[in-house]
Amino acid sequence: MLKKFEVQCLELLGQIPKGKVTTYREIAKALDSQAYRAVGRAMARNRDLVVVPCHRVVCSNGKVGGYANGIDQKIKLLEREGIPISREKVVDLKSVLYRF
Repeated sequence: MLKKFEVQCLELLGQIPKGKVTTYREIAKALDSQAYRAVGRAMARNRDLVVVPCHRVVCSNGKVGGYANGIDQKIKLLEREGIPISREKVVDLKSVLYRF
């Protein structure tokens, strides 16, 4: 059973369009929180990867971060959506960053 905070995190993901990413920090800020790690745990508990696009959440420094199906799969998904990745990092994060 997901906690209320986790549900709120996952609900925000529906707002992120293809071709954009957000960060754990941006999600926490949107929920008036500083619980960045709790946001990461919410992403890890996402069991509907096809519908809830948690692959669009990256670290504040641009690193792609973790993914239930592995980092390589996350990178493939992001690149298919037009997000440039180099050395497991989003290239020019500011240009593709989605803020709530």
